[in-house]
Amino acid sequence: MRIALHSEIRDGAIDDYRTNHARVPDALAATFARIGIHDWTIWRSGHRLFHLVDCDDWDAAVAALKDDPGDHAWQADIGRFVEVFRDADGHEGTAPLEQIWDLRAQVS
Repeated sequence: MRIALHSEIRDGAIDDYRTNHARVPDALAATFARIGIHDWTIWRSGHRLFHLVDCDDWDAAVAALKDDPGDHAWQADIGRFVEVFRDADGHEGTAPLEQIWDLRAQVS
Protein backbone atom coordinates (compact mmCIF):
# COMPACT_ATOMS: atom_id res chain seq x y z
CA MET A 1 0.00 0.00 0.00
CA ARG A 2 1.04 3.60 -0.48
CA ILE A 3 -0.01 6.29 1.98
CA ALA A 4 0.67 10.01 2.34
CA LEU A 5 1.21 11.97 5.55
CA HIS A 6 1.38 15.72 6.20
CA SER A 7 3.48 17.44 8.85
CA GLU A 8 4.70 20.97 9.47
CA ILE A 9 8.17 22.20 10.45
CA ARG A 10 8.60 24.57 13.40
CA ASP A 11 9.39 28.18 12.50
CA GLY A 12 13.10 28.60 11.87
CA ALA A 13 13.81 24.84 11.86
CA ILE A 14 13.89 24.09 8.12
CA ASP A 15 17.68 23.94 7.79
CA ASP A 16 18.09 21.90 10.98
CA TYR A 17 15.34 19.50 9.92
CA ARG A 18 16.94 19.08 6.50
CA THR A 19 20.39 18.45 8.03
CA ASN A 20 19.17 16.07 10.73
CA HIS A 21 16.88 14.16 8.36
CA ALA A 22 19.53 13.57 5.69
CA ARG A 23 19.67 10.00 7.06
CA VAL A 24 17.66 8.05 9.58
CA PRO A 25 19.64 5.75 11.88
CA ASP A 26 20.61 2.51 10.12
CA ALA A 27 18.95 0.47 12.88
CA LEU A 28 15.66 2.31 12.24
CA ALA A 29 15.95 1.70 8.48
CA ALA A 30 16.46 -2.01 9.27
CA THR A 31 13.39 -1.95 11.54
CA PHE A 32 11.36 -0.37 8.75
CA ALA A 33 12.40 -3.18 6.38
CA ARG A 34 11.52 -5.81 9.00
CA ILE A 35 8.02 -4.40 9.62
CA GLY A 36 7.19 -3.88 5.94
CA ILE A 37 8.00 -0.22 5.27
CA HIS A 38 9.75 -0.38 1.89
CA ASP A 39 10.18 3.28 0.99
CA TRP A 40 9.52 6.67 2.58
CA THR A 41 10.09 9.97 0.81
CA ILE A 42 9.47 13.49 2.08
CA TRP A 43 8.82 16.68 0.08
CA ARG A 44 8.68 20.23 1.44
CA SER A 45 6.62 23.25 0.45
CA GLY A 46 7.33 26.14 2.81
CA HIS A 47 6.79 24.78 6.31
CA ARG A 48 4.69 21.88 5.08
CA LEU A 49 6.12 18.40 4.65
CA PHE A 50 4.47 15.68 2.60
CA HIS A 51 5.50 12.08 3.20
CA LEU A 52 4.87 9.22 0.78
CA VAL A 53 5.23 5.79 2.36
CA ASP A 54 5.23 2.44 0.53
CA CYS A 55 4.49 -0.34 2.99
CA ASP A 56 2.73 -3.66 3.42
CA ASP A 57 0.27 -2.44 6.05
CA TRP A 58 0.48 1.05 7.57
CA ASP A 59 -1.59 0.26 10.68
CA ALA A 60 0.51 -2.85 11.41
CA ALA A 61 3.74 -0.87 10.94
CA VAL A 62 2.55 1.86 13.33
CA ALA A 63 1.59 -0.80 15.88
CA ALA A 64 5.03 -2.43 15.53
CA LEU A 65 6.76 0.92 16.13
CA LYS A 66 4.67 1.76 19.19
CA ASP A 67 7.13 0.15 21.64
CA ASP A 68 10.28 0.33 19.48
CA PRO A 69 13.09 2.11 21.38
CA GLY A 70 14.90 3.07 18.16
CA ASP A 71 11.80 4.79 16.79
CA HIS A 72 11.17 6.52 20.14
CA ALA A 73 14.74 7.88 20.11
CA TRP A 74 14.37 9.04 16.51
CA GLN A 75 11.03 10.74 17.18
CA ALA A 76 12.48 12.54 20.20
CA ASP A 77 15.42 13.76 18.12
CA ILE A 78 13.67 14.76 14.89
CA GLY A 79 10.56 15.88 16.80
CA ARG A 80 12.48 18.96 17.95
CA PHE A 81 11.95 20.37 14.45
CA VAL A 82 8.38 19.19 13.76
CA GLU A 83 5.49 21.39 14.85
CA VAL A 84 2.60 19.01 14.13
CA PHE A 85 1.27 16.18 11.98
CA ARG A 86 -2.13 16.77 10.39
CA ASP A 87 -4.76 14.31 9.20
CA ALA A 88 -6.85 14.58 6.02
CA ASP A 89 -9.18 17.13 7.62
CA GLY A 90 -6.32 19.32 8.85
CA HIS A 91 -6.68 18.26 12.46
CA GLU A 92 -3.71 17.21 14.56
CA GLY A 93 -2.95 13.52 14.02
CA THR A 94 -0.91 11.04 12.02
CA ALA A 95 -3.73 9.41 10.06
CA PRO A 96 -2.92 9.06 6.35
CA LEU A 97 -4.19 11.71 3.98
CA GLU A 98 -7.18 10.94 1.78
CA GLN A 99 -6.22 9.77 -1.70
CA ILE A 100 -8.29 11.58 -4.31
CA TRP A 101 -6.88 10.26 -7.60
CA ASP A 102 -4.25 7.83 -8.90
CA LEU A 103 -3.16 7.85 -12.54
CA ARG A 104 -1.70 4.34 -12.34
CA ALA A 105 -5.00 2.97 -11.03
CA GLN A 106 -6.95 4.79 -13.72
CA VAL A 107 -4.95 3.48 -16.66
CA SER A 108 -4.54 -0.10 -15.45
